[in-house]
Amino acid sequence: MKSNPLFKLLKTVLIIPFIFSAYAEEPRFYIPKAPSIAAKAYILMDHNSGIILAANNENEKRSPASLTKLMTSYVVFKRLKEEFITLDDEVKISEKAWRTGGSRSFIEVGKMIKLEDLLKGMIIQSGNDASVALAEHVAGSEGTFVLFMNDYAQQIGMKNSRFENASGLPHDDQYTTAKDIALLSSAMIREFPVYYEWYSQKEFTYNNITQTNRNKLLFTDSTVDGLKTGWTQKAGYCLVTSANRVDMRLISVVLGSDSPAIRISETEKLLDYGFRFFETQSVNDISHQVRIYKSEKENIKVGVADSSFLTLPRNQFRYTTQTINLNQDLIAPISQGEQVGELVVSFNNQNLATLPLIALEDAAEAGFISKMIDTIKLLFR
Repeated sequence: MKSNPLFKLLKTVLIIPFIFSAYAEEPRFYIPKAPSIAAKAYILMDHNSGIILAANNENEKRSPASLTKLMTSYVVFKRLKEEFITLDDEVKISEKAWRTGGSRSFIEVGKMIKLEDLLKGMIIQSGNDASVALAEHVAGSEGTFVLFMNDYAQQIGMKNSRFENASGLPHDDQYTTAKDIALLSSAMIREFPVYYEWYSQKEFTYNNITQTNRNKLLFTDSTVDGLKTGWTQKAGYCLVTSANRVDMRLISVVLGSDSPAIRISETEKLLDYGFRFFETQSVNDISHQVRIYKSEKENIKVGVADSSFLTLPRNQFRYTTQTINLNQDLIAPISQGEQVGELVVSFNNQNLATLPLIALEDAAEAGFISKMIDTIKLLFR
């Protein structure tokens, strides 16, 4: 069943509300339904907010084909970050890696190859042989490497995925979903921005053989900078794409299309829909003044603790309502960074997010007389 969920609604308990709204008039917005997409499953997700803008069969388990290599590269990136391996490692190519069928980087058995070259071969050329060589170097065997894959997948929140090899060659017990692949792609972009740049590289030469990236959108759309194609007879034609336009990054996953041309055209439909009708903004710069008692100050500035993002229909942020829910009346002393309540951001009578609210400045205690006056004021509240 097709869905077009715009907002993730969060329950909250209203305690002491202070409401701020830029406009009182009724907001007007018109968002068309997501376009019809010729794929067995798909999803369009905002990278920063995690909001799903369009989806169909996004939790249906499907064969991942070479999209498996996204999980393989994530594991390798993790081990690089943990300094368990380095990009300069010399990797000895086993006969198993050399014999791996399907798309290849044409590595030679027994040869020592730099780990960075194997990574580029897997990411840019989609080399199955490079994938197996990396798995063996990181974990000793491909079977042990798969344990890392499934462990990290669970940590990311990929609840409907299971991996049995590092390359994506067909396996009856290997599966994933459009939503899980979107979560994985977002995690990779967020955690490994330097390594992620390789997904935008258009070609790579190894062993005097130059192969171009199979993601043809890299050649036709300057806003696209990743991620991966995949195909097997069982999986159909698949494409995971990330694009960054107008200060907004979207991730599109299209699974089970009938041809390479269709997976490109359907991805373009999804991206154009998302960028045309939605926008994402950071809310970490929101601040308000609220009353504080028994302090040298009459008011104190409060705001959002961490950087957060919201996705709304384009040009509708002016209609958001921000409600401050204090844990209790603010009484000095209060230190900068101390959590004092929650900020609830709403739109069109729906709660979009509930965010921790902190003091953005210190508030020292007032003198004895001022504190007594405020004590009396509080008694009559």
